[in-house]
Amino acid sequence: MESSIKSGRTISIASPRGFCAGVDLAIGIVELAIKRYGSPVYVKHQIVHNPQVVADVEAIGAITVEEVEEVPEGSVVVFSAHGSPPSDYEKAKALNLTVLDATCPLVTKVHHEAKKYSSEGKRVILVGHRGHQEVIGTTGQAEMALYDEREDNDLPDWEDDSEVVVLTQTTLSVADTAEAVDKIKSKFDQSLIRNDICYATTNRQAAAQDLARESDVVLVIGAENSSNCNRLREVVIKEGVDAYLINGPEELDPAWLEGKKRIGITSGASTPEKIVRAVVDAIEHDELIEVGSGEENITFKLPSRLRETAQEAGFIYDGSMLE
Repeated sequence: MESSIKSGRTISIASPRGFCAGVDLAIGIVELAIKRYGSPVYVKHQIVHNPQVVADVEAIGAITVEEVEEVPEGSVVVFSAHGSPPSDYEKAKALNLTVLDATCPLVTKVHHEAKKYSSEGKRVILVGHRGHQEVIGTTGQAEMALYDEREDNDLPDWEDDSEVVVLTQTTLSVADTAEAVDKIKSKFDQSLIRNDICYATTNRQAAAQDLARESDVVLVIGAENSSNCNRLREVVIKEGVDAYLINGPEELDPAWLEGKKRIGITSGASTPEKIVRAVVDAIEHDELIEVGSGEENITFKLPSRLRETAQEAGFIYDGSMLE
């Protein structure tokens, strides 16, 4: 017999949240590569920044490595969603590797911009976080200056009338990036600004902001090394609400929820929905509502060499094949 005692607690869950089209694509590529080529299939860098996703793809036959040199000669390798510098492709060619590129198409767009504007003789500044895998891949495409707003750094010592193009890492804080761009424009007032922050980052941050405004505390579900998860937490904190980044229910501290009646939950673009649901189930609540603009309906095409494999396997790629 169900208890009639009510907790008086409401959970608000952000929408959109979780997997974006780029993450869906990357996971689909790994799964289909294993179906086509057999295991193991090597993945250079974590396919996406989430330990559960990495464990899931490794369970079906993937092996994660950090350097191309770790992949045995003649093997199949998937390059992660974050993008890779040209030097990694050169190393793969030297090892006679079959490369399947799982770079998010929106990151690839930034790579193309970097090469295009650099070839036109323009100066390029990338706003991004030093050491992040996406930044490593982008800065390898052409000569450019990196501006990391977290650092106490100066702008390049270029002539003020230089033709400058500003690119951005796709997973940055929208607000922090706007401040960085304003600083760059204050020195190079003729700068061409490319808005490279991706739709998924923008939409999830907007939903997190809405969530914060009606929550007493917010839980961001995702990995510590996920840029977009960390930015979601920062968005909430800027709204004056406590926010905690956790990988799953096992990291949930009951003290965070004491006396809190309105619990907000969101998740990063590389966080599986099953983990979000596990966190929801771990919290006593009376009502579950969604907050935000709603789920997205965006997909990216599979590489041509894997489309036939998808058809032969009897399913249509929809970005949710890996359970």
